[in-house]
Amino acid sequence: MAAKVEIYTWSTCPFCLRAKSLLTRKGVDFIEYTIDGDEVARNQMAERANGKRSLPQIFIDNVHIGGCDDIYALDAKGSLDNLLS
Repeated sequence: MAAKVEIYTWSTCPFCLRAKSLLTRKGVDFIEYTIDGDEVARNQMAERANGKRSLPQIFIDNVHIGGCDDIYALDAKGSLDNLLS
């Protein structure tokens, strides 16, 4: 069973595009919440992300993974595939 992957983004954010690109290359289906300028949605994201307001914020099976650099670091260590399966 595949993991549930959620990502909060802004549509023009280069880090968001890079993180989504990694997930797409891995063939991962993900739920994207595009929150451009929506402070209510950003506050909800921050509540889930332990106060972090930067974008993207990524969750795998409701566990906060972090942002773009964090997901790439997990991939470099070989840990991301285990989380996604």
